[in-house]
This record gives sequence, C-alpha cells and structure tokens, in this order.
Amino acid sequence: MKVLVTGCAGFIGSSVVDLLHDQGHAVVGIDNVNDAYDVRLKEWRLQRLEQLPNLSFHKLDITDHHGLDDLFNEHKFDAVVNLAARAGVRQSIDNPWVYVSTNVEGNLNLLDLCRAYGVPKYILASTSSLYGDAERPFSEDSLTDRPLSPYAASKKGAEAMCHAYHHLHGIDVSILRFFTVYGPAGRPDMSIFRFVKWVREDEPLWLSGDGTQERDFTYVGDVARGVSAALKPLGFEIINLGSDKPYSLRSVISMVEGYTGHEALIEHYPFHPADVMATWADVTKARDLLEWQAQVSMEEGLKRSVAWYEENRSWAKDVDLD
Repeated sequence: MKVLVTGCAGFIGSSVVDLLHDQGHAVVGIDNVNDAYDVRLKEWRLQRLEQLPNLSFHKLDITDHHGLDDLFNEHKFDAVVNLAARAGVRQSIDNPWVYVSTNVEGNLNLLDLCRAYGVPKYILASTSSLYGDAERPFSEDSLTDRPLSPYAASKKGAEAMCHAYHHLHGIDVSILRFFTVYGPAGRPDMSIFRFVKWVREDEPLWLSGDGTQERDFTYVGDVARGVSAALKPLGFEIINLGSDKPYSLRSVISMVEGYTGHEALIEHYPFHPADVMATWADVTKARDLLEWQAQVSMEEGLKRSVAWYEENRSWAKDVDLD
C-alpha cells in the first residue's frame, strides 16, 4: 500500500512510519515541524526517518489545502493516516483557535481530498479525553458530548466530520481513540517524559493533585501496531487503543525512581479543572476487530523510556517542557 502519514515527525507518527516501512508499505510523510513543543525532539525523529529508503518526506501543514492538493495529485494513496494534530488538554485552554484550525479544518481538508481523489481508507487519531468523567472503563459508546477542554471538543468535531464523509461519500473510516501514549522520545508536555527528566535531573517534580489519579498508559509501539491493523476495510468504526490496566501517577513516579536511581522531589499543585481523575479503556472492539491488545507492560515501557533518556541525555536534559 502507499500510505500518507500526517504528523510523521510527531511521537506517534514517527513510530507508525517506522512500523509501516518495516511491513513493506510505501510511506509519504508530512509534518509542519511546528514549535508546539521543543523541536529538537521532532528533528531527532526526522533524522531517523529520513534514513528509510521507502519514505518520502514533505514539510507541509494539513491546513494548507493547496499544498495538500498538489501532494494528492502527485501520489495515488491507498490510505491516509491522520496523526497531525494540536494535542494537549491544558494548552488548548490558552489557544483554542489553533486546535480548531488543525484538528477540525485540517481533518476536513484531508477528508475532502480523499473524496476528490478516490482514496478508500482514512484513519483519524482521536483521544480518550473525549470521555471526560464518564463511567469506567470507557467503551466506544460511552457519552462523549460533554468535553472538558477545547482539545477534546476539537477532536469530537473531527470525529463527527469523519462520519459525515463516510455516510455521504463511502470512505472507509477508522477512528482510533488513544489512551495516554508514552515511550522513548515522547512528548515533553506529557507526564512520562517530565517525570523521567525531573527525577533523573533532581529537579522539582510538579504534581497536580495528590497523585492518586489514574491513567491508562499505552506504549507507543503498541499504538503503532493498532494503527497498522486498522488499515484493513472496516466500514466506519471507533476503536479504543489502551492498555486496559490503569496506573496511579504515584505508582509511576515510584517506578521512575527505581529505574533512574534518583528520588523524586515532589511539589504539589492544585488539581487542574480540565483533567479527569481516571481513564481506563475497554479494548473489546480492538481485540474483536483488529486482533489487537497491548503487549508492552508499564514496567517494560518505562524501562525503555528511561534507557532512551539516558542514551540521549546530553541534549534531552535541556529539552523545554513548556
């Protein structure tokens, strides 16, 4: 297959490109390499991807309809995997407009070009943030119409547009709701990268609330496998990709302490109103439709994350977390 992967310099996107390439697919990757977080991480990932012989990279923003049209005209894609997004719950409160532009308008650009050029398969990266404070474990038919952040609201809009294009134009759409993805070279605005850096460098660890809140942490390699599995025809489906095993932030910090050999210097801050106390994925549909379930344990995933940090500490220790 020839697959377009948007956001290919991103944390999840780079892992998906790696896997698809290993599976023999021809991959065209696009990314605008923006400064939503420290670009050194994106540049590190791109340097690795550009060594792949069957990858064609274009620096391009999914909000650039003209540029995208030229790309679709040049390549006959069998599938589009849209991993380009403005992510992050708290950041979306400060600038909701860029979230709507990228996550809603950019998604619409890609869907309409799939329609215009006859691309049969579309995969959208969505988020567990849609579930808000719904009853756990979160199943795909749980309530998602009461988002707690502009980020979640923008992803809800993107999902709705996907259904409209499936209904009107017959595009096969798989929406994958990711649950707290972590791993080597992860996003610096997310907890795992921060915890590892703060603990390893003996810096204050900022902890919102008391640390009893739980997250369904999912290893990035497992998520990439789920994306690949969803390339097959499914009609229209929304599918959770999570580990189905939540961990408290306190327990994760304790593991990071053990793997780094350093003690966390915890500073407590008030619980953020856009956060939720717990997430937990019901992955029944992923098992049934994709024959997928998470394989990498939290312990093993954290070990790999700490090992990556140690290997790249010469520059990773200076990565901006804001």
